[in-house]
Amino acid sequence: MTGSITFTMIKPEAFQNGHTGKILDMILGNGFRITAIKVLKLTREQAGKFYEVHRERPFYNDLVGFMSSGTILAAILEKENAVEEYRKLIGSTNPADAAEGTIRKAFGQSIQMNAVHGSDSNENAIIEASFFFSELERF
Repeated sequence: MTGSITFTMIKPEAFQNGHTGKILDMILGNGFRITAIKVLKLTREQAGKFYEVHRERPFYNDLVGFMSSGTILAAILEKENAVEEYRKLIGSTNPADAAEGTIRKAFGQSIQMNAVHGSDSNENAIIEASFFFSELERF
């Protein structure tokens, strides 16, 4: 079903600071089902390829460096209207502007170190999920 999945990453600072379990609890507590999950460390090249869409933006090199700086958790999440619902749960990109009760308000430190990545469209959710997971890794 189109729109029933989204993709997320728990970013290096949130993983390193021990917030992974609490973030997963928030995700599951909001009715999402995890259909694929893995822990890994991106190389600079892999992070660059994933964030290729931002290549021309001034923050691209810092973003690639940050996302390849430590361990992440990648996951595919399923729920009706998954992209929209997950965007509500994670909150604004800048944790200072995020609503109370959102993941970024609770665990984000800055615009870059904002705890989690979330797909911004149904199309990107499919592309991002396929970047990290083969069909054999999904259930």
